[in-house]
Amino acid sequence: MDILFLLIPLSVALVFCILGGLWWAIHRGQFEDIEAEGERILKND
Repeated sequence: MDILFLLIPLSVALVFCILGGLWWAIHRGQFEDIEAEGERILKND
């Protein structure tokens, strides 16, 4: 039962890190044009 006092705050911190990374990726424009990379790979320039 004592391990829950460690695991619950660690899991909450992990969720905040994941949400912060997702917010950072959205804020930096990582998901603006997701079709362009697929088209770029298929083109032989």
